[in-house]
Amino acid sequence: MAGANTPEPRGRVIRRRLVTIPRSILIFLALTALAPILVPGAVIADGVRWIVARKPAMTLRLLGFGFVFFAVELYGLGWLFVSWLRAGLGGGEVRLQNDAWQIQVWWARTLLNTVQRIFRLELAVAGQEVASPGPIMAMFRHASIVDNLLPAVLLTADLGIRLRWVIKRELLMLPSLDVAGKRLPNYFVDREASDPRAELRRIRALSENLGPNDGVLIYPEGTRFTPARQARALQRMRDAGDTLVEAAERLRHVMPPRPGGTLALLDSGADVVVGAHQGLEGFAKVGDLWSGALVGRTVNIALTRIKAVDIPRSRRERARWLYEVWGEIDRWIGRRMDE
Repeated sequence: MAGANTPEPRGRVIRRRLVTIPRSILIFLALTALAPILVPGAVIADGVRWIVARKPAMTLRLLGFGFVFFAVELYGLGWLFVSWLRAGLGGGEVRLQNDAWQIQVWWARTLLNTVQRIFRLELAVAGQEVASPGPIMAMFRHASIVDNLLPAVLLTADLGIRLRWVIKRELLMLPSLDVAGKRLPNYFVDREASDPRAELRRIRALSENLGPNDGVLIYPEGTRFTPARQARALQRMRDAGDTLVEAAERLRHVMPPRPGGTLALLDSGADVVVGAHQGLEGFAKVGDLWSGALVGRTVNIALTRIKAVDIPRSRRERARWLYEVWGEIDRWIGRRMDE
């Protein structure tokens, strides 16, 4: 299959998993064993927060989500292990990949459903139908620890589009994502790579031989939006004399997109599906959830499709086109926030 995964020495993979898998098991066992203490403590803490500041019950919510998250991690790992055993008995690579797709969909849908129920989130989705059929290149806005789940559910689980992910290498520290992700044609990007051209070649390889049920996904911003990160990104562009800095300075709610990986994928000639969302701002890390502002929110999601023939051909024009698309997302978010 096209899109060979992240090249990595086998010894490094084994050493990492000898840390991450036992750690997930220990955390889950600790949460389970200490539940008789943690749950009453969370209830008391939330009661005090409500009395003092009228804050929703976040301690209990975060505790509950943590338990479900590690339970899902371990169940997924168990499923992946059984799949590996079956493949060794004659299933082969195709079975490993098909099982990994199923596990990925189950993992993402379970976690998104959990987030919706625990935090009472509503998803208002518009334009989902335009993402099918493939082949597509999907570009999603990145603002939250939650929005990583959206493409896997909205495109893969609901529409059957098998996405090849461009994803940061740090997420290999999640063991189920590590194991399943390595069995699929994804690329875990090293954002501090000594050879950026090699990284771009491997990203471009993901877009090869896309079929009618295939797509490749990238988050052009490269990191979750926060005002501080946006300010640092703008300063780097100014220091480098980037010709797109004026367009970047007009953005208010999104990070300036990084053209490199996105432009490499545009060479596939596939239509582009743009995923914008509003309502998850301010939740770039787990600690941000503590405020309770996420509870009861409606998350607005809009998908639009851009035909390949409407995308410029030259690299320079494509970079400006990307900033125009992100400018449209930025203005759409502003309008939603004003409503």
